[in-house]
Amino acid sequence: MIDLRSDTLTRPTEAMRAAMASAEVGDDVYGEDPTVRALEERVAELFGHEAALFTPTGSMANVLAVAALVVPGQEVLCEARAHIARAELGAHGAVSGLTMRTWSHPRGGLDLAVLEELFAPDLGPFFVRTAAISVENTHNFAGGTVLGLADLQALRAFADDRGAAVHLDGARIWNAHVATGTPLASYGAVADVLAVCLSKGLGAPVGSLLVGSAEQMDEARVRRKRLGGGMRQVGVLAAAGLHALEHHVARLAEDHEHARLLAEACGVDPATVDTNIVVHDVDDAVTFVKAAADAGVLLSAVGPRTVRMVTHLDVDRAAAQRAATVLAAL
Repeated sequence: MIDLRSDTLTRPTEAMRAAMASAEVGDDVYGEDPTVRALEERVAELFGHEAALFTPTGSMANVLAVAALVVPGQEVLCEARAHIARAELGAHGAVSGLTMRTWSHPRGGLDLAVLEELFAPDLGPFFVRTAAISVENTHNFAGGTVLGLADLQALRAFADDRGAAVHLDGARIWNAHVATGTPLASYGAVADVLAVCLSKGLGAPVGSLLVGSAEQMDEARVRRKRLGGGMRQVGVLAAAGLHALEHHVARLAEDHEHARLLAEACGVDPATVDTNIVVHDVDDAVTFVKAAADAGVLLSAVGPRTVRMVTHLDVDRAAAQRAATVLAAL
């Protein structure tokens, strides 16, 4: 089977397993795991922020990141298909007590004129106030699209003018970085807090980080423990993340090339595929996914008439070409 359901399905390479096996560890709840500290310091430095916090999942990283900016009873604005709105099981409302309103954009992007209409300033004790704006880069359900740096910088200026914060869901920010050449620190500069993932394109088995100020990370560490996310000798997982940062970032360009190959097979314009995700409209997603599985290719149905395919570390060019042949026939 060629598994294109998600880039979370990668398995650790032998070299990554070796790095995990030899990791120096300590108790991370006590702040004594040296490999975790090294990972947190490295990622904070890459994005130009003071500190970072290692979490077991991307959803937890996003919950902690948004909670660092929005208190109960305030709202965050995001695009309608954003991961925080659609794929985190309502955690931001259920856990953090905040509300959410959305805008729609065909490619998951920004329209400041629409945001201007949506944004709610502090009008006293009558209306919910917009405390933060969240953007996703790359945008998962819009097909791995990249938000351009100029648009993000315009958003930063918009938020600053209105006293609001910016959250960047950078689960696949590494893909945006490789696709555009934009420095990671430039992405970091547009966000007050961001979340980045190691277990998608980078191929680590577990782990995400939130990145921000030292004060924000201290408070997030408390919230992480409250949510049951305090971990012990977790340097064995942090070591996988450090290995991924060293060895698996530049190779993301291969995944992007393979995704364009799949897009062409499906009749999707390859020029519209920014990174490693292809979203394709079909008559019946469930039927299409079953037919593909019967032919040896696993896909995801992400809507009643929409399928998603994601290239990754465990799908080489030969596998991508075989999948393209199957998809073209279907």
